[in-house]
Amino acid sequence: MTPRQRIGFIGGGNMTRSIIGGLITNEISPNLIKISDPDPGQRDRLVAQFGITATQENREVAEDADVVVLAVKPQVLRRATGPIGDLVRDRNLLVISIAAGVRIEDISSWLGGHTAIVRVMPNTPALVGSGASALFAPPSITEAQCDTAESILRAVGITVWLTNEDQIDTVTALSGSGPAYFFYLMEAMEATACKLGLTPKMARLLTLETAIGAARLALESSEDLSSLRKRVTSPGGTTERAIEIFDQAETDKTIERAISSAAVRSRELADLLGGEV
Repeated sequence: MTPRQRIGFIGGGNMTRSIIGGLITNEISPNLIKISDPDPGQRDRLVAQFGITATQENREVAEDADVVVLAVKPQVLRRATGPIGDLVRDRNLLVISIAAGVRIEDISSWLGGHTAIVRVMPNTPALVGSGASALFAPPSITEAQCDTAESILRAVGITVWLTNEDQIDTVTALSGSGPAYFFYLMEAMEATACKLGLTPKMARLLTLETAIGAARLALESSEDLSSLRKRVTSPGGTTERAIEIFDQAETDKTIERAISSAAVRSRELADLLGGEV
């Protein structure tokens, strides 16, 4: 994005707060950022924290912005976009949707046929600047608009581009829901360690640091995950014994079923949300 592009956010929740924080850290002026939210407390907190401009009117955001980020709950997205359709069409604004589960064709319809829309699936680690966001742009989006969308989402983590919109369902099941899978595993590890004699504080710290360390090793290594796992699994040792238990329980197939089921549910929800009046 260019240094003087004005960014408007419709919705002032946690993801908006995280993106604004990242943008300002990257030296985007607060004067270029405006949000709308019906909650006066939410607006006041954002203004106090970042020095941005806030309003309760979605149209005011679209009137002043070069880029509009749709950051409301998917159930209210149709209602939120209704008042701004003519503005985004007339001004040919780039619209970035981070509303989970709502397809571009539905957003375009609610905006009166507007086509300059990029759909994004972020995830909750964006709240601490470690997000993973997948973006999809239809052919109507220019290279410059893609660059703008990517630069905004890079403020809260890494970005990847998808080749078709259907892949967002897989991304939703993988990185969108993925943090919960890791929390589930860490919760079980922590509970087991406590049963085996560690204090809750000790078990939590060791579990979390192990997760962080393993992720860093994987990110910084040129080896694939299978090779890394084998490297830390000594023949006849404790890790091998634990992995054998996982294999006996067919844990890999359970994970496959879980992620596949989540992807199916993502498609179901998109169908439901697109049909809402």
